[in-house]
Amino acid sequence: MTKLTSSMPCVLITGFAPFAGESINPSWQAVSKLEDSLIAKHRVITLELPCEFKRSLDVLYQAIEQHHPVLVLCTGQAGGRSEISIERIAINIDDARMKDNAGQQPIDAPVIANAPIAYLANLPIKRMLLALHQAELPAAISNSAGTYVCNHVMYGLLHHINQHEPHIKGGFIHIPYLPSQAVHHNGAPSMSEDTVISALKVMINEAISAKQDIKVAAGTTH
Repeated sequence: MTKLTSSMPCVLITGFAPFAGESINPSWQAVSKLEDSLIAKHRVITLELPCEFKRSLDVLYQAIEQHHPVLVLCTGQAGGRSEISIERIAINIDDARMKDNAGQQPIDAPVIANAPIAYLANLPIKRMLLALHQAELPAAISNSAGTYVCNHVMYGLLHHINQHEPHIKGGFIHIPYLPSQAVHHNGAPSMSEDTVISALKVMINEAISAKQDIKVAAGTTH
């Protein structure tokens, strides 16, 4: 067994605290199980982000500065989705239909003032998708990370990478409800924690290993 050391290259994987009345968040439930694991010769560091517009990026930036990861993969809950969603794009808009956990509800506000309107994930998203399908794990490319804290974090991450650390790979993954949550949401799809963990390992491995992405059709008609 390979011994983990602080000198190893690392990846930073984040999940969110529960929000909107939920007692758990499937993103952190799964991500937390990867702490101190070894994937593609990289040490995995995990972090729970607050579901708050302002503090989420403060906490994320502090962790990036502390750990110097080569990959940052943020994850969040997407209740109602039935598959792992690899997000393609983050937009520079906060438009919250409900308050965050700090009671803030920005409407039609930029994530970062005077910054680009959008950023694309700098991950091999098509290779990650193909690897998930080859592992028989349900997944799709998503072209909207919403306008809540998930998109806020994805945009803030990609802006930071673009402005300060272009060597870092970064992006965002949305995860369905866990079965224990879906039982309280009539008709909502769910995914087991073990399946989510398996998918995260596949995506991390592919994101680290792939030198460039591939061109395969994975778009949508609406």
